[in-house]
Amino acid sequence: MRNLSLQTPSAKRQKAVARWLLLGVAMLIIQILLGGITRLTGSGLSITEWKPILGAVPPMNDAAWQAAFEKYKGIAQYRYLNAHFTLSDFKGIYFWEWAHREWARLVGVVFIIGFVWFLIKRYFNKEMVAPFVILFILGALQGAVGWIMVQSGLNDTDLYVSHIRLSIHFMAALLLLCYTLWFALKLLVPGEERLSHAGFRNFTIIAITLLCLQLVYGAFMAGLKAAPVAPTWPTINGLWMPDQLHQYGGRTYEGLSAWTSHPIAVQLIHRSLAYILLIVIIAWVIVAGQVSRQPSGRKLRSWRWWPLGLVLLQVVLGIFTVLHGAQTEAGKFGSFEILALSHQLVATCMLMALVANLYLTRSGPGPGASLS
Repeated sequence: MRNLSLQTPSAKRQKAVARWLLLGVAMLIIQILLGGITRLTGSGLSITEWKPILGAVPPMNDAAWQAAFEKYKGIAQYRYLNAHFTLSDFKGIYFWEWAHREWARLVGVVFIIGFVWFLIKRYFNKEMVAPFVILFILGALQGAVGWIMVQSGLNDTDLYVSHIRLSIHFMAALLLLCYTLWFALKLLVPGEERLSHAGFRNFTIIAITLLCLQLVYGAFMAGLKAAPVAPTWPTINGLWMPDQLHQYGGRTYEGLSAWTSHPIAVQLIHRSLAYILLIVIIAWVIVAGQVSRQPSGRKLRSWRWWPLGLVLLQVVLGIFTVLHGAQTEAGKFGSFEILALSHQLVATCMLMALVANLYLTRSGPGPGASLS
């Protein structure tokens, strides 16, 4: 697809659409944060039904609240974890899940209204059709994946949602976020400000891939409540290499599950990936400095510092989050929860920073090259 900055009717219209997309990016970041709060407060299973339209209205009277509470009482999380809950306690967790879903609806409304308005104003051209179709498909898919994730915990045995499905939901949200950012950058950054360097572009893709793997294991950490099982650093419960990685809590882990479902093994991998990623980003910044000497590398010279600053902050936040893992307390949003949420936010921003830098580099020779 050709660079959209050369195809829009005017620079003013182009920037207007880009600002609308960037508003969507900001709203998606808030949505991801609300998802983090929902997880940290244990609120994700409080709403046991999926009503995309009617669910926008919360219970409006005592009878409706009691009916919603009774449905929550029917799942394992209530019976084995929150049997002490009063209706007031239930309202507390219900709020965060409702806010998470409500904000998702608002994001959809903002996108639909903006799309219709710009369409009527004829701000779009044919080059934008495919990206918008993909954008709306990703948005709808994210909602469906979210409900599939919630369903994994609405049963008689599981206390929480599946950590695998949680990671899919999280990564789908990041995919939607980064695609929206990429679309906005196509409208804001002229082709002449992007440099040609296939090797550096491939290096950036490797860094993003490594970060995405790290993010998947971060979601595993969250879903398995893995931080409190080893709230120490730099060792893991006093060991540099934990033993018994196939046994935990009276359960035997074999095959792939030993590396995706064992809480201590997951934390070991998450930590190891963090150290590797730090080294890779330092090397990436050095290479970026050399590549940005090209005449079209002005933006890269300034943007390249963001991944480095964010990865350093991310490592520090990760260490303090783990060290505060033992301070978790059901029903309270304390230091651990604040650190964990900040850790997630910085990881999200770091992915966006790398994606933005990837956009600045193409493998083709000229401004009109494909962005694939």
